[in-house]
Amino acid sequence: MNISQKNNYTLISSDASSFDVFIENFDKNHKNLKEKHLIIEISPKNNFTEKNILVFLKYAELHQQSGTSFVVICNEVNVDNFPESFNIVPTLVEAEDIIEMEEIQRDLGF
Repeated sequence: MNISQKNNYTLISSDASSFDVFIENFDKNHKNLKEKHLIIEISPKNNFTEKNILVFLKYAELHQQSGTSFVVICNEVNVDNFPESFNIVPTLVEAEDIIEMEEIQRDLGF
């Protein structure tokens, strides 16, 4: 698992070929990341399914409750198959935009 600290978020990507290995590593490291804005980059080489992506929903809810953003980058899925509150976007630029918009909403008290 690759963890890169950016200006206002942490980018996590996988170097594993298995989604199961990636999520296992993510789960172990999440306790150190739960207070940060996270962007998770899912690669097609991770052999994932839409059901695998739903594993991140519990983490997204935890981040929402703690006032931080959680965004998944994955351009291989149909976002309509996921809850509207679950941020899934196809590019890093869109993920950064989501974090910026959510920060503005929190600043305005929404």
